[in-house]
Amino acid sequence: MEDLRLLSPMKQGKSSLSGRSTPRGSGSPTFRRVHSGRTPRRDGKGSGGGAIQWFRSNRLLYWLLLITLWTYLGFYVQSRWAHDDDNKVEFLRFGGKLREDVLLVEQNKRGGSVANEGSHSVVDNTNIVHIGVNKRMHVTLAKKEDGTSRRSLSSRRRTRRAGRRSRTKISTKQKVKKVVETQDLDDQDQELPKTNVTYSKLFGPFGSLEDRILEWSPQKRSGTCDRKSDFKRLVWSRRFVLLFHELSMTGAPISMMELASELLSCGATVYAVVLSRRGGLMQELTRRRIKVVEDKGELSFKTAMKADLVIAGSAVCASWIDQYMDHFPAGGSQIAWWVMENRREYFERAKPVLDRVKLLIFLSEVQRKQWLTWCEEDHIKLRSQPVIVPLSVNDELAFVAGISSSLNTPTLTPEMMKEKRQKLRESVRTEFGLTDKDMLVMSLSSINPGKGQLLLLESAALALEREQEQVAKSNQSKIKNLNGIRKEKISLSVRHRLRGSSRKMKIASPAIDNPPVLSATGKRKLLLSGNVTRKQDLKLLLGSVGSKSNKVSYVKEILSFLSNNRNLSNSVLWTPATTRVASLYSAADCYVTNSQGIGETFGRVTIEAMAYGLPVLGTDAGGTKEIVEHNVTGLLHPVGRPGNKVLAQNLLFLLRNPSTRVQLGSKGREKVEKMYMKQHMYKRFVDVLVKCMRP
Repeated sequence: MEDLRLLSPMKQGKSSLSGRSTPRGSGSPTFRRVHSGRTPRRDGKGSGGGAIQWFRSNRLLYWLLLITLWTYLGFYVQSRWAHDDDNKVEFLRFGGKLREDVLLVEQNKRGGSVANEGSHSVVDNTNIVHIGVNKRMHVTLAKKEDGTSRRSLSSRRRTRRAGRRSRTKISTKQKVKKVVETQDLDDQDQELPKTNVTYSKLFGPFGSLEDRILEWSPQKRSGTCDRKSDFKRLVWSRRFVLLFHELSMTGAPISMMELASELLSCGATVYAVVLSRRGGLMQELTRRRIKVVEDKGELSFKTAMKADLVIAGSAVCASWIDQYMDHFPAGGSQIAWWVMENRREYFERAKPVLDRVKLLIFLSEVQRKQWLTWCEEDHIKLRSQPVIVPLSVNDELAFVAGISSSLNTPTLTPEMMKEKRQKLRESVRTEFGLTDKDMLVMSLSSINPGKGQLLLLESAALALEREQEQVAKSNQSKIKNLNGIRKEKISLSVRHRLRGSSRKMKIASPAIDNPPVLSATGKRKLLLSGNVTRKQDLKLLLGSVGSKSNKVSYVKEILSFLSNNRNLSNSVLWTPATTRVASLYSAADCYVTNSQGIGETFGRVTIEAMAYGLPVLGTDAGGTKEIVEHNVTGLLHPVGRPGNKVLAQNLLFLLRNPSTRVQLGSKGREKVEKMYMKQHMYKRFVDVLVKCMRP
């Protein structure tokens, strides 16, 4: 009580300017009493207690810092989860063991969001087997209680008995019963191994060789947009969604990838929706910084709704377009459908939505007429007249071919690139084991019956047989003439001596009737003197080994044919599927487009080969006959086996006439420079953008 009474006068004291209360007087007993019994207050704080006191006073700041770091860590993990498919499994492991329950949940989520009803995946333990986009599949999955695979985190806190039940159910789900599937349009069997044991002679790819000799690589590209073009003006700051039906290294996916790159370089925002990820272009899309929408269902629909234009790159995209317009009925007004197929099966798939999209784009006049005919037969009325936008040679291939492009620099002019390409040709042909006398015939495409590789091999076998017969007859005739000259020089005395045995010599004259028994020295002298025709070898280069669009049964049929024709087998080379094809075009002397049926829709590889100065031997059907002018830029032959003889004759003609090869190739290169360069294609694309894109 006394202490309280003594403290009360301090509260009643006056406040000084510093904020402290002042006692009534300096000599006040109260003042002396209070401070004499207590330790005086220190001005300087101790090191330990001061730090604790400072921490307590700034506790809120530490909490805010901790919350910020925790939030950042959460966003980082979520971003890695959403955008890095390759490392997703690392988040699903405990002590290096795969968490099968979570993996199954993730796989089921992916399977449930499939937008294309023809795209399926069969889950076998931790492996996913992708099946063709447009396949009729008969697969039975013996799974029990699919809903139990989506366990929540709260299930971990259940009793041990419930946990054992869950693990038992999960292990049951992993047992998949596979049933034999029927093959259809674009099915894919188990791929053959890509080894020399399978293909005998497998070469390439030559990407590193290209980089070393050309002193340039696609990674060095800095953009190919023409800043003064109408195309750039229209797409600048616009949003586009490009629809890929697959990521194989074939014409349609590669063309869509290059369109996306061009849009990006011109200042547009591009999103790619991929219906089937089979193929090897995903890495290339990442390198080109093309954003791929993770989901092909609801998320892709929302992304497309915000876009100024949606460009679908195949007739296979019909199911996605149908589902998208179910979610967004007005979405057809912003879809331009770039159809790159020309078969009835694809039309049947696409016809339910043909009259709902804004515009159809075709590659050739032949294709446009064919699809319009089918539309009339099925009474389908299109919203607008289709337009034709043919494909083009991209800047990278044109740059290596020595054609002026946006990639040329003062140090890498077209003239310099021609010299480098000649060095590249010599290096690749050395890798192949070819000489200057050999004619390399190339055909790059997916290996299936529609591309006609087996018919090409049959034609080549026929050509080699005829060539060998012709060389044998020519050599035999020249050897007979040479021996006739030698006989005239024999003296009369020798003739008189041998007159009695002339009949015997006539019957069994090794120099005349049996040329192969000539001595090695005699053969060498005849060859060096030019009296015997030197054989020119015909070599074939086939691709693309390992492509996801290959028909394995057809590949096996080709390999069986080669095993029965050893002479031809020694002349066949193989190369894997790749996007680095400049070295292959540089090494070749001739290109063959042997598409069957109604022919090639357009033939992207045809114009690429022509850009490299190669004569083209193509079928007289489809878009090929629009590109290749007979006896001007190449030679045409009929489709089917009736065309084998004509193709064999054309091969022999080019083999025996190197100057004609150069002449035809030169005309083809001129045509490409006038009609099929990048600026020609995007000039036509301007009309598409004006008709379809939102104002």
